Amino acid sequence: MGAETVQGVREDVRDNAAWHSLQGAHAALGEGNELARRYLPDVSPFAAVRSWSDPDVWDAVLDLVGPGATFPVSGDEPVLPAGWTLEWRAQGVQLVETDRLTPRPDDEAVVLGPGDVPEMLALVGRTQPGPFLPRTHELGRYVGLRRAGRLVAMAGERLQPAGWTEISAVCTDDAHRGQGLATRLVLDVAHHAQARGDRVLLHAAATNTGAVRLYEALGFTLRRTTTFAALRTPDRR
Repeated sequence: MGAETVQGVREDVRDNAAWHSLQGAHAALGEGNELARRYLPDVSPFAAVRSWSDPDVWDAVLDLVGPGATFPVSGDEPVLPAGWTLEWRAQGVQLVETDRLTPRPDDEAVVLGPGDVPEMLALVGRTQPGPFLPRTHELGRYVGLRRAGRLVAMAGERLQPAGWTEISAVCTDDAHRGQGLATRLVLDVAHHAQARGDRVLLHAAATNTGAVRLYEALGFTLRRTTTFAALRTPDRR
């Protein structure tokens, strides 16, 4: 389940989730070629490659993002050729659902759409769960909880490699933490993803031990460590 052949090698799509999302469910929200793709600039900042071991991948990325450009990637960290720069690096974890996870819909959760984007961006700005842009909500189903009409918690779907949905943008306003709002939304997102036949996974910074403990308590388990990084292309070809 969730495996594809890349350069003759059987690959688990979760190991290169952004690439497989851009090749599949999110193809219309990205651009690129058979070696390198990225999301449209107002959807997500992430780029992905089919395989860093392909000798032609560096030219493909350069054609895609241009010289002197910085772009984020995730997964296995490549060995950079001369002229390429690692701008920053952070360790992350990938967690996947187990049989202990008990998804359920939340009657209070509201589906968020284009009209909610200003509030979504404001909440993300206050809580910093990760990259979120004006069209990120088009990646999947995003839901929120309101208090006195104000959006105070949110979660949604981001990467969608075949058979899997990534839960992302999980955030709660500081004034409303400790009420289990994020838990409710994670379980709601998981319920709807499973209803269409997907399993769920998520990513977190390895240093965000509180969130990792919460997800493990909900029924997720560590599958692998990963790397979040930003690379910079050479200033000229």
